[in-house]
Amino acid sequence: TALLSQDQLEAEERSRLQRSQSTVLVSTRREPPPYSFRKSWVPRSLEDFGDGGAFPEIHVAQFPLEMGRKKRTSNALAVQVDAEGKIKYDAIARQGQSKDKVVFSKYTDMLPKEVLNEDDPELQKPDEEAVQELTEKTRSALEKQVSQKIAAAMPVRAADKQAPAQYIRYTPSQQGLAFNSGAKQRVIRMVEMQKDPMEPPRFKINKKIPRGPPSPPAPVMHSPSRKMTVKEQQEWKIPPCISNWKNAKGYTIPLDKRLAADGRGLQTVHINENFAKLAEALYIADRKAREAVEMRAQVEKKMAQKEKEKKEEKLRELAKMARDRRAGIKAHGDKGGEDTEVREREEIRHERRKERQHDRNISRAAPDKRSKLQRDQDRDISELIALGQPNPRTSSEAQYDQRLFNQNKGMDSGFAGGEDEMYNVYDQPFRGGRDMAQNIYRPSKSADKDMYGDNLDTLMQNNRFVPDREFSGADHGPRRDGPVQFEEDPFGLDKFLEEAKQHGGSKRASTSGRSKDYDHEKKRRKE
Repeated sequence: TALLSQDQLEAEERSRLQRSQSTVLVSTRREPPPYSFRKSWVPRSLEDFGDGGAFPEIHVAQFPLEMGRKKRTSNALAVQVDAEGKIKYDAIARQGQSKDKVVFSKYTDMLPKEVLNEDDPELQKPDEEAVQELTEKTRSALEKQVSQKIAAAMPVRAADKQAPAQYIRYTPSQQGLAFNSGAKQRVIRMVEMQKDPMEPPRFKINKKIPRGPPSPPAPVMHSPSRKMTVKEQQEWKIPPCISNWKNAKGYTIPLDKRLAADGRGLQTVHINENFAKLAEALYIADRKAREAVEMRAQVEKKMAQKEKEKKEEKLRELAKMARDRRAGIKAHGDKGGEDTEVREREEIRHERRKERQHDRNISRAAPDKRSKLQRDQDRDISELIALGQPNPRTSSEAQYDQRLFNQNKGMDSGFAGGEDEMYNVYDQPFRGGRDMAQNIYRPSKSADKDMYGDNLDTLMQNNRFVPDREFSGADHGPRRDGPVQFEEDPFGLDKFLEEAKQHGGSKRASTSGRSKDYDHEKKRRKE
């Protein structure tokens, strides 16, 4: 016989135990089946795991000892059923309320109660004993709350009065001589523990407690539901809110949806009647203005016609008088040549009076201008040209700016083909004559005569940037091609050191050593 492995022995032991437990009516413990019997078996409850971990060969989500399972908290209420088997929907309104609170949540609560019997005990007033008892309980409760508030506000409190001892009869469940000293019952005396009045509070009572539930909502009584027609569904279709400014998601919104969201189709266009009144008033005002302009034009035309007729009549009379005078016929109002001469003298006298008045006005306003005008009136044209005064004669021809006729380059001649950044304000040189530069940069003879002398042309032909005066004692030897070269020992330092050596023979050896080092360094530098 082949030797069985330890796992096979354990599996056989489990199968034997399972067969033995199948005969028992009530199973005391559930365990997972052995390895050979786990086909299509899935652990569901905590007992299926047998105080162990998950089964890796079973590929389902497993939560041994509820480890890893997400805790789902829900505020859903359990379904409650009334006496008739209908679901009690008013449990939602009663949630968080005390059990004695009256909450009206049914249709029957809105109906008035029918009083069938006046002698019903529910409708009777309580008797004096019930009223006295309820009053005493209310007074004691209020006194207790007031005393607690006063005692808490006192700096030093007296010890609270202990409640009276309570006696409780206790009958143990285990009877016998070995239990409870052989007694069948016991009496327990319960006394309230003495509390230290100076003890600080053990618990923090200043925490903010959430307020209690509000009053129950008003019940909404719905009418029985009915099917909606297609028309009602279309009427109840509310368009989505589409902004005319923001489109964060970047959706492409058709125009009809924009118009529907705008709500223009839901608004009825109402035009105010004042618009019609305004249009009518403008039309009447325009018509009256046109009539007034036309009437004014007609009046002006008539007045012009009358003036023209008067002038023609006057000209006609003057022509007739001229013809009569030429023919030698005297008019009835004509007194001869004396009146004509008198009239001419009066005209001359009037002209001279106007000139004198004009001269007085000019002399009163600007005396210097009067003299200047009189002086300029008698000047000859040659004097005016010599003085540089403008020609007082005004020509009948109109004066134009010649730059406006510069059309040979096209429209872009003035601003360089539309280039704004170009700076061509000065398109021609200022006074661009040939001798202008020579006259500007040429020194005057009188001002610089003492410095340059009379021979200015000779100086201008010489080399520039060369000093005209040399320093005294300047060397005119050959020019060097390299850096500056100095003579060796120009100050006689070697001679000075030799004399110092001869006179300083009695000095310390350190000084002689330093001089030797100095001579050695000097020779090395020469080499």
